[in-house]
Amino acid sequence: MTDRALVVVRAGALTTVQDRGRPGYAHLGVPRSGALDGPAAALVNRLVGNAPDAAVLETTLNGCAVRPRSTVVAAVGGAPCPVTVGGRPAAWGAPVVVPAGELLEVGAARSGVRGYVAVSGGIAVEPVLGSRATDLLSGLGPAPLADGDVLPLGTPVGPHARVDVVPQPSPPAELVLRVTLGPRAGWFTPAAVRAFTSRAYRVSSASNRIGLRTEGPALERARPGELPSEGMVLGAVQVPPDGRPVVFLADHPTTGGYPVIAVVRAADLPAAAQAVPGIPVRFVAVRRR
Repeated sequence: MTDRALVVVRAGALTTVQDRGRPGYAHLGVPRSGALDGPAAALVNRLVGNAPDAAVLETTLNGCAVRPRSTVVAAVGGAPCPVTVGGRPAAWGAPVVVPAGELLEVGAARSGVRGYVAVSGGIAVEPVLGSRATDLLSGLGPAPLADGDVLPLGTPVGPHARVDVVPQPSPPAELVLRVTLGPRAGWFTPAAVRAFTSRAYRVSSASNRIGLRTEGPALERARPGELPSEGMVLGAVQVPPDGRPVVFLADHPTTGGYPVIAVVRAADLPAAAQAVPGIPVRFVAVRRR
């Protein structure tokens, strides 16, 4: 077993290949996509000596298990979880050597939602529009992993980091999202805008890579009808007819006709990737920079 590849033994609930995404194609209807928790993906790449834009695996809730056909260095980060190599406990948040043929098992998240697995050389599936990311909305990129898949690996480009402990932010117990109101805040009553920025919502179990859905007070419209479809950006807070805000994440549609009451600061979006259903969500209005 000398070829550089990973065999997927257990795909988990939803494991996809992700990198920094494919920005710049919104005019063609193609979302950016990419890792929802960008800092976590970048950190595990750094730990194994990969370039920042190398492709990693993004797991959801219950992890995955893979078997390399040649010896690799791997790192698991994002949502804290148990890690084993060949059935023996291994470090989370640090580089570990996985010998050829041994099983790397990424367990269920102890907190948070999404884990990230980097392997030296990166996941080398064929890029589409300059990215290897799986886009669940458009269907671009590789399909979500299935048991038995074989993923090619690239050639390692640098030595892995030598660390004892790497600090990583804990998944949030409460998700606080700073927002700039607009562009369609005027479509809602003043009372609805106040409720949006002062009342507590909760993360809905219907959330996914396309959007973080919320449960809580419905926001009342100040005007009837619908907008013509207009461009949507990462972090846009769209309000569908049920009145519950939806925060658009990496696989969001590039256009939409429901009014956008606000836009979340980009720096706050990685925490949304780790927000488990049921935790409180607060939207905090800040001035436009």
